[in-house]
Amino acid sequence: MPHSFGKRARTRHMFAKKFRDHGPVHLSQYFLPVKVGDHVDIFANPTVHKGMPFKHYHGRTGIVFNVTKSAVGVRVNKLVNGRILEKRIHVRIEHIRKSKCQKEILARVKANEIAKAEARKTGVKVDLKRHPKAPKEGYFLAAAGGDGEITTIQPLPFSDLV
Repeated sequence: MPHSFGKRARTRHMFAKKFRDHGPVHLSQYFLPVKVGDHVDIFANPTVHKGMPFKHYHGRTGIVFNVTKSAVGVRVNKLVNGRILEKRIHVRIEHIRKSKCQKEILARVKANEIAKAEARKTGVKVDLKRHPKAPKEGYFLAAAGGDGEITTIQPLPFSDLV
């Protein structure tokens, strides 16, 4: 049972670099274009100790509300005693990644706009809703003999032998 309760307690694997992933931060990370309203993933980079988020926020997704010269303010939801609170934290840019959580939604919006424009031109009603994947269509499996005759198999009738 752990007996230390520091800020980085129980973060042995969380704040460790992966194999052959050590070394300084790439310069492209510092030029990451971040705007207010962007969705970002908070992912603590153990190479840089300054501006590192608390371990609870590691791996969380939030929305940028402030951008400074070396840090980013992020709104993150946190579960506290059964209620969800919106926390506002500032994290250095090294610990931020652009989130891909909106990629599918934006692609669907773009496809829906194209479909709506096409429907307006042709006058055909288009369904833009998402539908669950339908079950596979039924089919007949070709017999091993190859004669093409369908054989019906039935169980034997029950007979009491007592």
